[in-house]
Amino acid sequence: MGKRVVVTGMGAITPIGLNVGEFWAGVKEGNIGFDTITKFDASGYKCKIAAEVKDFEGKNYMDFKAAKRMELFSQYAVAAAKEAMEDAGLDMEKEDPYRVGVSVGSGIGSLQAMEREHVKLLEKGPSRINPLMVPLMICNMAAGNVSIQFGLKGKNINVVTACATGTNSIGEAFRSIQYGEADVMVAGGTESSITPIGIAGFTALTALTSSDDKYRCSIPFDKERSGFVMGEGSAIVVLEELEHAKKRGAKIYAEVAGYGCTADAFHITSPAEDGEGAAKAMEFAMADAGVKPEEITYINAHGTSTHHNDLFETRAIKKAFGNHAKDIRINSTKSMVGHLLGAAGAVEFVTCVKELEEGYIHRTVGYQVPDEECDLDYCREAVEGEFRYALSNSLGFGGHNATIIIKKYEE
Repeated sequence: MGKRVVVTGMGAITPIGLNVGEFWAGVKEGNIGFDTITKFDASGYKCKIAAEVKDFEGKNYMDFKAAKRMELFSQYAVAAAKEAMEDAGLDMEKEDPYRVGVSVGSGIGSLQAMEREHVKLLEKGPSRINPLMVPLMICNMAAGNVSIQFGLKGKNINVVTACATGTNSIGEAFRSIQYGEADVMVAGGTESSITPIGIAGFTALTALTSSDDKYRCSIPFDKERSGFVMGEGSAIVVLEELEHAKKRGAKIYAEVAGYGCTADAFHITSPAEDGEGAAKAMEFAMADAGVKPEEITYINAHGTSTHHNDLFETRAIKKAFGNHAKDIRINSTKSMVGHLLGAAGAVEFVTCVKELEEGYIHRTVGYQVPDEECDLDYCREAVEGEFRYALSNSLGFGGHNATIIIKKYEE
């Protein structure tokens, strides 16, 4: 058993709120971030709905010149990291900067930079390409920019596991502190892929919803689900070694208890049909946390609203928990904010922490029509009452499965 790791700060930029307070209030109200795409003309596209971040201005969170040298996914990460670090009361002048690291992932990086410069290449030739195209575009730049903005000189990594990125990023930060590589890790995920090629690509894959009704577009576990809604944003948390946090009098939100990962080794986009890989990730996380299956009473599901994911994740939960599965409350935050790809697991981690803190499990918004094959408790209504553990799943293209367990902090 390594060092204990706690959550001392959180930040979020989401389609239903530009900070954790706004986001959490939106979750409790059951607000949805879905509407017609405004970032480009999507009238000729089969999918016309997304969950866009609204009213975000990079210069409100950082120096104007710094913002200009960052693509949107990096700006979202820096903004969320700023909130998380302020929330944690982390004063870098009192810290050894080489003991404060970063683990911030993005699944895709900047499609905007790629699209913009490709048009320039075709219309004006190679000599007109922006010299900063590569550092603007590559997905490790969110982690790099967070480190630069706040002077964090410790371990700096960017995990890319598609839709499991956010959970893996926080999980690997947890491991880094457990193992003694860092005292503090600023960790999470970020994404901004609501672009012509992003929407067209996921549509061609038949992954996106075909619904034009914003109230029936992202409906995880519902029989009428038709695919996911692309979301965007970022969530960043400050993870800290327990004694380090106590020594500086930090507020402790929750403890990270366990982390498990597997691969399906099955298909590039579809999860394993029997749910075996995801089930094993949950089992490994429970073993790591030292908890029995019957102690888990709440799961924040990956719950994307695609036919395959929701069915196979349901099977995975049944495989990991047996008869106890029917007693577990399961919800999907994606029913409100859509699928934030590399940021999804991080936003859901913040959701789990807030739910534990307040003894409140949000409803799966829009869930109406039960599916005979998805026959567990998907929280049609919000549930109030104390609970001790939150288990969060993230499953990514390529067969990546990641599970993290958060618990109420006890001395």
